[in-house]
Amino acid sequence: MSDSPTPGTDLVARVEAIWPELQWIRDPELRRRTRDCWVLAFERSPLEPEDLDRIPFTLHVPDCKVSFLAHKRLVVHVARESALKIREFMSAEMEVDEDVLIAGAILADVGKMLEYEKDEEGKTVQSRRGKYLRHPFTGVGLAMECGLPDAVCHVVATHAGEGNLVERTPEAWIVHHSDFMTYEPLVAGLRF
Repeated sequence: MSDSPTPGTDLVARVEAIWPELQWIRDPELRRRTRDCWVLAFERSPLEPEDLDRIPFTLHVPDCKVSFLAHKRLVVHVARESALKIREFMSAEMEVDEDVLIAGAILADVGKMLEYEKDEEGKTVQSRRGKYLRHPFTGVGLAMECGLPDAVCHVVATHAGEGNLVERTPEAWIVHHSDFMTYEPLVAGLRF
């Protein structure tokens, strides 16, 4: 792995405050690189860590009330619980690398820091870059720059619809379904 950029301590503390789930990653180097990827994303973004509690997690749901951070943390929790149950009931048939899973889930939408911006009225909108490159692409770029392993980059790359064109690892399938089961009902769910 290549060296990742050395982030400022203030931004490190702010990222660690919004991502307590980083502590679930047992490998300290992977934990650091995962954190540093978020730091790098914020260094290049018009958004701040505290914005994630205020901006919507998706621009596809008009007036979405679920914040970016609430949704992302939910995805990480659902993915982790799924991995624990897979280990309990299917460990002989399907191995899951929990560190890769958690790092990938935490980083799945890191590219949205480059895909989103605020307009003059403070509304979250898609950036010019975001119109060219969706967050799976920019997220992988950030992750690779921070020296994250290919297995984690794969989760980031395949968590969204783009991943339907390639084979996914068990970790990538889990993150994909954790993400979409907490997204699709809001977008296309049956309403009464």
